[in-house]
Amino acid sequence: MSNTNSGPAGGPPTPAADQVQLFRTMLRIRLFEETVGDLFTAARLHGAVHLCLGQEAVAAGACAALQRADYITSTHRGHGHCIAKGGRLDLMMAELFGKATGYCKGKGGSMHIADVDVGILGANGIVGGGIPIAVGAALACKTLGNGRVVLCFFSDGASNQGSFHEAANLAAVLKLPVVLLCENNQWAVSTPVSRAMAISSVADRASAYGMPGDTADGNDPMDVHRAVSAAVQRARSGGGPSLVEAKTYRWEGHYRGDPQVYRSREEVDLWRTTRDPVVLFQNRLEADGLLQAGQAQAIRQEVGAELEAAVRFAESSPDPSPDELYADLMSEGGRQP
Repeated sequence: MSNTNSGPAGGPPTPAADQVQLFRTMLRIRLFEETVGDLFTAARLHGAVHLCLGQEAVAAGACAALQRADYITSTHRGHGHCIAKGGRLDLMMAELFGKATGYCKGKGGSMHIADVDVGILGANGIVGGGIPIAVGAALACKTLGNGRVVLCFFSDGASNQGSFHEAANLAAVLKLPVVLLCENNQWAVSTPVSRAMAISSVADRASAYGMPGDTADGNDPMDVHRAVSAAVQRARSGGGPSLVEAKTYRWEGHYRGDPQVYRSREEVDLWRTTRDPVVLFQNRLEADGLLQAGQAQAIRQEVGAELEAAVRFAESSPDPSPDELYADLMSEGGRQP
């Protein structure tokens, strides 16, 4: 199991260390999203935020199958993907606050975080918008022969977009090193997946494009890791793309403040109380003796302190200068407005 945050000096981590790292990543995502939700409710953040609470296992398990040099493309609900791939909490938080020290200098906000240095090619506010970008990046990787793989996160709603079908077909024809990961959280805004397609699993569509399809328990980071690892290995060895579906559940509304009149409170509460991926994984690690007494709480406190520091950094950072309004709109040498 790869670890995007560990350096080569320490050697490959043990399976036990891998699983504890997975738990830490899930907890970082959970607490980041809870913090962002609270900040938004308190009107300390502006714009819109789309939280991935309940989906932490997908990002953590999938990105653990990648190497640091590999790429991901993300979605409008992408904070967890960025964290799992190695994004810094302070720079992410500064971006959400619209500060000059943010990843995109405060101009991108929640839905457009990118960090090419760790392979994050960017979140995307357009449903399905990241899929052709991922396939294009995979074409570049194959052309350059750099051995890198692209992992593309998208949703069940995006799987019904033309961009998905066109990109999947092209990736298969050209045998590109891309893993198409559908994060099926059961709801496309207010439309349940059962009303949006006539099949039970998005992964069933893989056969139409001549690629493998696999479905994983999206609330189990180890099962997600299993499925994505196999797909990454296939892609890296020249076997071409794969489609992986991770079935999970979106705890929050489509956006923070969504009244959610389209689903029952009982449905949401059932997933929160019986399928919480963080609690389930913590219980498993403790039962297997991989998390010692008090260790989970210690990790929670460490992550909490990291988040407090990230918020302080963001709030104390300067706003972007008006002089920077048109900066970065064109490549070097290009004409700006």
